Amino acid sequence: MRKIRKAVFPIGGLGTRFLPATKSMPKEMLPIVDRPLIQYAVDEAREAGIEQFIFVTSRGKSLIEDHFDHAFELEEAMARRGKSLAALDGTRPSPGDIAIVRQQEPLGLGHAVWCARRLIGDEPFAVLLPDDLMVGEPGCLKQMVDAYAELGGNLICTEEVAPEDTSKYGIVTPGTRAGAITEVQGLVEKPAPEIAPSRLAVIGRYILQPEVMGVLGSQEEGAGGEIQLTDALARMIGQQPFHGVTFEGKRYDCGDKAGFVTATLALALARPDIAPAVRAFLAAA
Repeated sequence: MRKIRKAVFPIGGLGTRFLPATKSMPKEMLPIVDRPLIQYAVDEAREAGIEQFIFVTSRGKSLIEDHFDHAFELEEAMARRGKSLAALDGTRPSPGDIAIVRQQEPLGLGHAVWCARRLIGDEPFAVLLPDDLMVGEPGCLKQMVDAYAELGGNLICTEEVAPEDTSKYGIVTPGTRAGAITEVQGLVEKPAPEIAPSRLAVIGRYILQPEVMGVLGSQEEGAGGEIQLTDALARMIGQQPFHGVTFEGKRYDCGDKAGFVTATLALALARPDIAPAVRAFLAAA
């Protein structure tokens, strides 16, 4: 079984739910405490053994590229003043570790993944959506890579959602369940609660076989007038092993303002250096 070496990060979205903050700054650079969302996703992928990080971007996302580059003036000034550079760990990958692909049109998640096809080639790969901040030990993608070593095929990360929220997600038609693993017998994109086959939702982590690129390349528009990754995956069920992995940890939906604030508070409270001040503020609020 081939190792998962490459990961795709679809980060071409406009971030309109966070305007005006995202008018000139990518939403993936919004910080949770002192690290941007994209940094959390990259660190999670690195923990899982990912060697190449493929960013599918759009216009106005150059700040992300700059974040994962050497800042010579900053680093020189910090070193001259005797300050530790530890805070920059993880932001300076080796040359060639990061590749940039442009998504010229906002045609959906499936289209964004398809844009990375030439860099993926014939290898299995991971997909991480930075809006979903996954907190756990080991990390979410590491849990999925470990499951992949046993199961192979295609894996999606899953989470039980409230009945009224099924219309926000791709929903699994479940087969056999064993602990955190669920056999996937079908996928439906954003079904209404009354027709949803379950409450098991697909969230922002995937391990996929390269054949999905061919499906995406021939696919027509789906829900919302976009090329949906869920639709392509549904067409592959029965052709390859397909399972859901329920993450043992906590997910924060940072594409939502309330979820973003909640994540900031939760991670701040987990930090010994700032938790007392944050806890005191919350007690007085």
